[in-house]
Amino acid sequence: MKQQQVPEVRGIDLDFTPTNYFRERDLHLALPSDIMGKARRNMARELVAEGEDVPPEFLAGMLSDDDRTAIGRIHPMFMGGEYLPPLKRGEVEIARISLESVTADQISVRARRVGGRISFSIVDEYGHDGCINYAPHPRTSRAPLSMRQLVAMLDGACEHGGAVMSHTIWNVENVGPPEEYRNFVSAESDFYPDLGTYYERRFDLYFESIANREEDTEQEDGL
Repeated sequence: MKQQQVPEVRGIDLDFTPTNYFRERDLHLALPSDIMGKARRNMARELVAEGEDVPPEFLAGMLSDDDRTAIGRIHPMFMGGEYLPPLKRGEVEIARISLESVTADQISVRARRVGGRISFSIVDEYGHDGCINYAPHPRTSRAPLSMRQLVAMLDGACEHGGAVMSHTIWNVENVGPPEEYRNFVSAESDFYPDLGTYYERRFDLYFESIANREEDTEQEDGL
């Protein structure tokens, strides 16, 4: 398979590599990314930052069916992430992709030790009923990925721009107008602190290219 080319972004070290994905698991420590629900995760982070106690229900990895239904009645966006598959034993989420859709759809990038290697997967909340089949490359590695390798995995995971960019690109090209999707997708990671900033700048460049194309078209039409 042809190696995915990774765009450079000023100020981002694409060679950064985490030393370990599983240290917290081995020490039985919790990670923010263990909370599947996006809204609950954000609220827990805000309470911790303010020095407040976090209610146990915010910290649960998965909610019961009744609780998921209840929060969905408050607002559909509270369902975001609550329907992701549970983490497997010893598995960790190494990146999260969030969509500003009505139900705040979430995509989870995961790592799990299998024998002497690390196995990767990318899952969303729709499973086999979804319209996108994410295919991570590489599927396994001996050590944690560099950020360059992670970005290559994400960008090559599906057609039309990859697991992060494709959702914006598809909407801009098929729904539009572009400005409505400027902040439609975001990324974050407990292990790659600059991942969110990296893709923010990638989106900046993407929307700049759209604006330049539109300006060129207007100039040609005016000739």
